[in-house]
Amino acid sequence: MATKAVTDASFATDVLGSDKPVLVDFWADWCGPCKMIGPALEEISDELADQVSIVKMDIMENTTVPGEIGVQSIPLLILFKDGKAVAQKLGAAPKSQLKGWLESVL
Repeated sequence: MATKAVTDASFATDVLGSDKPVLVDFWADWCGPCKMIGPALEEISDELADQVSIVKMDIMENTTVPGEIGVQSIPLLILFKDGKAVAQKLGAAPKSQLKGWLESVL
């Protein structure tokens, strides 16, 4: 299950209303570290598809939700469970570290 894009308009339904945990990758096209972790997040999305959904939100195209959440730096990964942010990780990391962190907070 590949990552999917969410927007300001779909965030409430796709993330807050999800019946399973959702990891949101806040990113932008100009962000080098964001592009570096993209392929790893795609792989993790496939590997942990039964446990978590991984979605991406472009902060340049969608400014409302990142502003409300207080996104100040990217890449920023925030895990939502039952409509609430429960964990976050700032910055790029190798796939093994990203997956290990995600599994530890699920």
